[in-house]
Amino acid sequence: MFGIDRLLHHLVRDPITEGAKAVVTGAGSGIGRSFALEIARRGGEVVCADIDETRAKETVALIEARGGTAHAVTVDVADRVAVESLAAFTRTVFDGPPSLVVNNAGVGIGGRPVGDVGLDDWNWALGINLWGVVHGCELFAPMLREAGRGGIINVASAAGFAAAPSMGPYNVSKAGVMSLSETLAAELAGSGVNVSVLCPTFVKTNVARDGRITEGSKNLAGTLMKLTGISPDGVAAQTLDALDLGRLYVVPQLDANVIWHLKRHFPTPYVRGLGLLTRILPSS
Repeated sequence: MFGIDRLLHHLVRDPITEGAKAVVTGAGSGIGRSFALEIARRGGEVVCADIDETRAKETVALIEARGGTAHAVTVDVADRVAVESLAAFTRTVFDGPPSLVVNNAGVGIGGRPVGDVGLDDWNWALGINLWGVVHGCELFAPMLREAGRGGIINVASAAGFAAAPSMGPYNVSKAGVMSLSETLAAELAGSGVNVSVLCPTFVKTNVARDGRITEGSKNLAGTLMKLTGISPDGVAAQTLDALDLGRLYVVPQLDANVIWHLKRHFPTPYVRGLGLLTRILPSS
């Protein structure tokens, strides 16, 4: 599909992602950094927001080394006031609203069943993965709607529909991002603002290493990453192309597409089978 999207993208008149005034959260590493670099490669100017100031500045340096323009901002997306400040900074630096918003900042969490997770971990995961996207959409969507043109990319995960055991907070947060994106796409239909939600499985980033994940789950994720993980650069480019083409769902891998269709057409057998399968997988 994405090879076709790359070809079709060249036929799009005045694509949103070319020469964009963009803000990317979680731009200091992983998929967020790849989004920032690809947007800059397409001639855009990027506000690189990240909770880690050093990483945000590193992304800006990479963009500037390639002749682009970017700005580093330190932001905790779980903090509504901090995202309000980001929105104000973005409007100032662009002398108007952005034309592209990528709500990417997120964290990994997994390895414990519901009941053993702890409310602190639930609040941490939902605060960043879900509320961070809510804050971004609440503050930036009205700007883009008023401008009458632009795009919003929300980074979810195949976990949002896969419902894998021992990943409760992560699954719930990403399912929420999917539902929010669907709602926003309906609300913005006909406004000139496109919405896409990215739902990958394994992408070669440090989200598992940096998250709150048990060693057994971290080892399993590392193995699956080696077997099926794809480049964040490719994911970013594919997603930007999909946004220009008006695609809501961006499911970039075969395994994610298989899971998507199994869950939709055979929901009960899928969930029960997944539960039985995880019981026989090694836990450490």
